[in-house]
Amino acid sequence: MKIAKKILFISMMSLALNACQQTPKPTIVPAVEAPKSSLHRMNIIGEVEPIYFPPMKTPIAARIDTGAEQSAIDADNIKYFERDGEKWVSFDVINRENGEKQNFKKKLIRHTYIKRIHVTEKRPVVEMNVKFGAELFKANFSLAKRDKFEYQALIGRNILTGRAIVDTSVSNTLH
Repeated sequence: MKIAKKILFISMMSLALNACQQTPKPTIVPAVEAPKSSLHRMNIIGEVEPIYFPPMKTPIAARIDTGAEQSAIDADNIKYFERDGEKWVSFDVINRENGEKQNFKKKLIRHTYIKRIHVTEKRPVVEMNVKFGAELFKANFSLAKRDKFEYQALIGRNILTGRAIVDTSVSNTLH
């Protein structure tokens, strides 16, 4: 019986102590406005989009490739030459759709090496003026013979980053 009285006494004391403790009131946290995302300013583009290379008047169909670091363009008659002690490249871009041809002479930026299954290809890289949607800017392109590819240009991450979100279920969203 003494043990039962002790247990009852301890239980009552515990309840009394718990009842005396105050429960903290919840703090009201002021609302914080989340920073606006830059996503709403980006174009949602498809797997194939038109791209312009001024002064050419007509677009070239370009494959959008988020896996490619560097953009590329189909170039014919690639010839190296020097101008004022610097290396330059002369090349033609011919629109397969309508035959429009433009000769470009651009300063050589560098060479890039593209690894294929059994061979590594060395390509010149030049800076091109490009119109992509409503935006006109300069971007690096490697020059390559792309006759075996369906699309004359490939748009890589050097152009896409910060400019577009790719939805492969659509195409030709840019004008």
